[in-house]
Amino acid sequence: QVQLAESGGGLVQAGGSLRLSCAASGRTFGSHAMGWFRQTPGKDREFVAAISWGGRRTAYADSVKGRFAISRDNAKETLSLQMNSLKPEDTAVYYCASSWTRLDSTLYRESVSYRYWGQGSQVTVSS
Repeated sequence: QVQLAESGGGLVQAGGSLRLSCAASGRTFGSHAMGWFRQTPGKDREFVAAISWGGRRTAYADSVKGRFAISRDNAKETLSLQMNSLKPEDTAVYYCASSWTRLDSTLYRESVSYRYWGQGSQVTVSS
């Protein structure tokens, strides 16, 4: 079992920045790829970014590439998402997630590939 808890969401003006954090406990955090997803009402959960278990490899959705940066600190069991140049269309509930398979090098973009999820953090970008 693992617990994930996001923090750092809030309200920001377009063009601003926010940093989301995800604190993990109860599992070998450093052995699993991690991901960030987001969801708006009435829509499916959308892939945002993923990072390999060692932190060397990352993947991003086209819509956030060049603006968002995913990182992890395995010693502190923390996942982060730095979001810059925010746009109103970035408004959503953001979730962190831990993958199913230990030491799997694949960076998955599908939500079904992630086993554990946080409760979500609301990010609202005003125009």
